Amino acid sequence: MDIKLIKKLREETMASIADCKDALMRCKGNMEKAKIWLKKKGLDKAGTKITREVKAGLVETYSHGGKVGVLVEVLCETDFVAKTEDFKNLTHEIALQIASMNPSSTKELLKQEYIRDNSQTVEDLIKSVIGKLGENIQIGRFERIALGE
Repeated sequence: MDIKLIKKLREETMASIADCKDALMRCKGNMEKAKIWLKKKGLDKAGTKITREVKAGLVETYSHGGKVGVLVEVLCETDFVAKTEDFKNLTHEIALQIASMNPSSTKELLKQEYIRDNSQTVEDLIKSVIGKLGENIQIGRFERIALGE
């Protein structure tokens, strides 16, 4: 397998080198099919981690023009993962989602179309990050406040 292709797939997906090589071999060098395969594998991995205890994480704040504010708690298994850029980005994206779509519950939030990619739900987004980071990730609590509401 071409090392440049493996490197490119890794840069685009942040999957492990072994997973990228495996995906490209299974998909006969087709990058797009390999990305789909990796995404499916990530979602499959997420299902095996869902029962693990989450005791670390981050609280993210977001204010949109001083008119809408969000406070969200996103949990993971270890402080190590909570400090990664992928996890920090996920918590920020979830805060933006809450500000934009105003879900009434965590269940509703998870089922919403993701605002940056309506081909996936927020739950799919979280599962893809679980697949990358290898830890269970859950939304703890959140609150959205809008001026005048």
